[in-house]
Amino acid sequence: MMTTPTPTPARMRGVNRAEICDVNFQEFVRDWNGHADTRPSPDEAILDGSALDAQGFRELFESQLISRHLDLMARVLRVQNKVFYTIGSSGHEGNAMVARLTRHTDPAFLHYRSGAFMAERFRKLPGTDGKPRDPIMDSALSFAASKDDPASGGRHKVWGSKPLWVLPQTSTIASHLPKALGTAIAIEQGKRIGHALPIPGDSIAICSFGDAGSNHATAQTAFNAAAWTAYQKLPAPILFVCEDNGIGISVKTPSGWIAQNFARRADIDYFFADGLHLASGYGQVQAAVEHCRRTRRPTFLHLRTTRIMGHAGTDFEIEWRSIEELVAVEAGDPLLRSAAIALESGLMSKDEILALYETTRAKCFAAAEDADRRPRLTELSDVMAPLAPYTPDKVQAEAMRADFDAKRLEVFGSDAKLPEKQAAKHLAVQINNALHDLFCKYPEALLFGEDVAQKGGVYTVTKGLHKAFGNKRVFNTLLDETIILGLAQGYANMGLLPLPEIQYLAYFHNACDQIRGEAASLQFFSNGQYRNPMLMRIASLGYQRGFGGHFHNDNSITALRDIPGLIVGCPSRGDDAAMMLRTLAALAKVDGRVCAFLEPIALYMAKDLYEAGDGQWLTEYPSPDKALVLGEARVYNAAAVDCVIFTFGNGVPMSLRAARLIEAEHGWKTRIVDLRWLVPLNDAVIARHASECKRIIVVDEGRKSAGVGEGIITAIAEAGHGAKPMKRVVGADTFTPLAGAAFLVIPSDEQIVAAADGLAALKS
Repeated sequence: MMTTPTPTPARMRGVNRAEICDVNFQEFVRDWNGHADTRPSPDEAILDGSALDAQGFRELFESQLISRHLDLMARVLRVQNKVFYTIGSSGHEGNAMVARLTRHTDPAFLHYRSGAFMAERFRKLPGTDGKPRDPIMDSALSFAASKDDPASGGRHKVWGSKPLWVLPQTSTIASHLPKALGTAIAIEQGKRIGHALPIPGDSIAICSFGDAGSNHATAQTAFNAAAWTAYQKLPAPILFVCEDNGIGISVKTPSGWIAQNFARRADIDYFFADGLHLASGYGQVQAAVEHCRRTRRPTFLHLRTTRIMGHAGTDFEIEWRSIEELVAVEAGDPLLRSAAIALESGLMSKDEILALYETTRAKCFAAAEDADRRPRLTELSDVMAPLAPYTPDKVQAEAMRADFDAKRLEVFGSDAKLPEKQAAKHLAVQINNALHDLFCKYPEALLFGEDVAQKGGVYTVTKGLHKAFGNKRVFNTLLDETIILGLAQGYANMGLLPLPEIQYLAYFHNACDQIRGEAASLQFFSNGQYRNPMLMRIASLGYQRGFGGHFHNDNSITALRDIPGLIVGCPSRGDDAAMMLRTLAALAKVDGRVCAFLEPIALYMAKDLYEAGDGQWLTEYPSPDKALVLGEARVYNAAAVDCVIFTFGNGVPMSLRAARLIEAEHGWKTRIVDLRWLVPLNDAVIARHASECKRIIVVDEGRKSAGVGEGIITAIAEAGHGAKPMKRVVGADTFTPLAGAAFLVIPSDEQIVAAADGLAALKS
């Protein structure tokens, strides 16, 4: 019968609870007065009835001790500015069981209290000397924000490892759940289309999070999508690991809430495991892992944990929790239970445990001191290096690669039916043709979103793709933008090329964090080791003749422009759209970039420019070997110097029409610069055209307080041309209303002409 560990309550008012937990462990081991008759053999159960053998227990115990001493080390050295992260894993060391019972090729998206998981997973992949790799030094380098950190290169303390398939997260709450589910689904999707996966076909995805995090909207959308998938008998082999310590920073989770909420949830299979007790919890974790791998169904592992030493080093729990409560929590320390198992089973003596405890402490402090002597990031260029890789020659070669003629003939029907052999067409048709070409070129490409399959999208832009390439590559999702973008990240993780569609720009804001906080940050926080190549298409901007209101006429792209590393392109005409899509796909394939393609809805069907029937906004389809260069603008009336208009999207045909009126009224020849690429803006191109012209107009259909125009004007001013006569035509700081009132809030041809009138009124 195992004794219940009870820590000495003598230190009732010590503020340093980390020190108290440290001393509690040592005193518990020293004061143990039980007796064990025999020492179990390595392959013998550690306790009667346990699924865990003695060798496995010892290794798990070692991983728990590594995790604990990394926490203790961090608390000591943070005050010396040798450690820069103190959210610890103490109380969660039972997650080492999940690491032991899964494979190192099972992609893992981890909660920040995963020190023991990482220590144990390191055993899965021997070093060059054949011995297990050392997790302590890797972790110490990360704690110290050293450039030598193999996970993030010193950019953040993350649990991550490329060889161990642990994709790094920052201090996330639940925003990693959608991409973890996406990865699980991608494992099965890849097999269905014959794609060579980078991991074994029976792999599962692991995703851990806290009990408080399970309530987050992003978590709930992942659970719903997992159940939605399983309900349709589609495989989704994800192991949701809810590490339930009963508290979120300082907010307690109602007792029994996790079991009540998940134990009877349809189409997500629930398992409970005691993460505080290795001997009993091991078999429970094993059952969940084996079930997930065998059935390929979403599996919810409710892992009982506790949290000792507070949320982080700055959380002085004594200020808001009673001494009695703290002592009770510390009595549940899983390391005390593991020590008791080691002693009562006869596997280890008191002296052996204490020696291992102090040896592990010494290794952690030695590693931390070594890490502190290593170089840190000191140059901005080094910090930003993995954020936005760009290899222009390779990207251009890939964008212009056109070695898929046979597939094109099969898809389009004959040489005569190839799109470049057809008459000039409008924007929507040319995007559609370009998407067909991309699917011919990239057999790993997938297109998915709301209504994109049989219907062909709200505006028929994806018409025919489902018929040509089948349901395995073109498919509808549930109506949830967060999951659409989570799926995209999962597919990218498995080496596929996702083309998610967001039905309207306003809908993107529902799921912005999946790009800002997750997809676009992965290369940064993994030091370029992991990437999320994707090409996100968004029907965008305004001018829908007063229909749809705000949610179908969103003219703000500020949220996109704020995302580090993201590429944003916005064509105004069909030939540019086709060539831009090729370049964006190449950027994703070659450099792993996350790309957004904004499609101006109002120009989808536009045929005419100056007057009805002139057909001047129709374009011929460019052959597959033609592509744009990132940052390259299209310039109309390039020789004009009287005035230059910088614009994009809907502003391009407006500016062209306005230029005729400006010339008639003022005699000015006006140059129009269609920027096409909105992130990053090409400051050099903007500066050059501004320098060559006498007057400047910026036409930005975004809002006055937050659009593209500020970036354009800043580029002009910083290049020394800010003193030139300049006007800005922008949208109002309001949402877009219905009917004719919509045209009161967005730019017009007349406003551009009025801006020119204003410039003419200025003194030279």
